[in-house]
Amino acid sequence: MPDRRETPVKSSGAPVEGERIAKYLASAGLASRREIERFILDGRVVVDGVKLESPAFKVTGQERILVDGKPVARPSVSRLWRYHKPAGLVTTNQDPDGRPTIFDMLPGELPRVLTIGRLDLNTEGLLLLTNDGGLARALELPSTGLERTYRARAYGRITQPDLDRLRDGVVVDGVEYRSIRARLERSVGANCWIELVLTEGKNREVRRALESLGLKVNRLIRVSYGPFELADLAPGVVAEVSPADLLAEVGEMIAPERRPDPSRPVRARASSNAPKKSGEPRGSRDERPRGPPERSARRPRRDR
Repeated sequence: MPDRRETPVKSSGAPVEGERIAKYLASAGLASRREIERFILDGRVVVDGVKLESPAFKVTGQERILVDGKPVARPSVSRLWRYHKPAGLVTTNQDPDGRPTIFDMLPGELPRVLTIGRLDLNTEGLLLLTNDGGLARALELPSTGLERTYRARAYGRITQPDLDRLRDGVVVDGVEYRSIRARLERSVGANCWIELVLTEGKNREVRRALESLGLKVNRLIRVSYGPFELADLAPGVVAEVSPADLLAEVGEMIAPERRPDPSRPVRARASSNAPKKSGEPRGSRDERPRGPPERSARRPRRDR
């Protein structure tokens, strides 16, 4: 049965300009567009007393919108946070297996946020959070070309010429991965540390790419995502990116009505209740997460 109110209509009979409800709610930081489409199909979204049946419904922001019976506030200005995700947390709202998620551990003063991309259970390091679904989508798209930098500790022996083969891309179990720049940092006993830079970010991409070369990853840390770096952020800590830096780096990806005031101050870093991995972070130079040693290899987003 089609939605009875596919497009809002003025009293004159002319259609009202607006944006699709899924896009609007994603921009409000409620969930991703795909998740919101599922909300609508499950009958969880009501606009001006009418339960929606189609994600094609358009709104202007003047309507009373309820999700699960709770009103949805108008989208606020865009904000972005850096979060040092510890290993052992799932990057999802709810886990069917009952494992702890990052949302169980984030500081309570944070508003509703979305993750920009994901990190798997055993991967640690930089995870970006935002209240702007449109910004999250823009930063995730492979076409944006944002580089993600990782440091991997892997069991096995490897040479730089072997790692250079990843520049041409690799196919593992029928899945094609684009070019990866990998640099051997050093070998420590039976393990080696490798820096990897990629732009696609498919599920378990780094682990599978290195496995195709005979290595077994036993620790993986994301140290940067586009122009944003993990730097000295401690595990479990959240730090907001200043509005001025946000506009300077990705301002063209933010809708005009959501652009923040560059003079607005940000709060101090906040710690979560995330569990710490036993014995970490370790004190040796090679064990500590850090940013890319060759900063010139990464172009600031504003120059693209």
